[in-house]
Amino acid sequence: MQLHFTGILIAICTFFTIGLFHPLVIKTEYYTGTRLWWLFLLCGVASLCLALCIGNVFWSAMLGVLGASLLWSIGELFAQKKRVEKGWFPMNPKRKHHYSNNATTDKQHED
Repeated sequence: MQLHFTGILIAICTFFTIGLFHPLVIKTEYYTGTRLWWLFLLCGVASLCLALCIGNVFWSAMLGVLGASLLWSIGELFAQKKRVEKGWFPMNPKRKHHYSNNATTDKQHED
């Protein structure tokens, strides 16, 4: 019986790719807000297009996962802004004017 590890390797790389994008979205929103959403869009579409052109299953799958993660991150970027406005995540004090009037800055200074 011959074992094929490609699927397991794709699963591990997918896990790490998704794990990488969680802090990336948080840091991107903290430092730049949602204004870089278009960069996620361009890179995501480019990754998906490249995935169509790659013959190797592993690399094609990795580009597909990367593209999907980049596109998913657009929605997460805007959701992260709402989470910051609710006080669930820290607000960048240099960018307070970018948030709605519902943003509660007092919660962050209570500690």
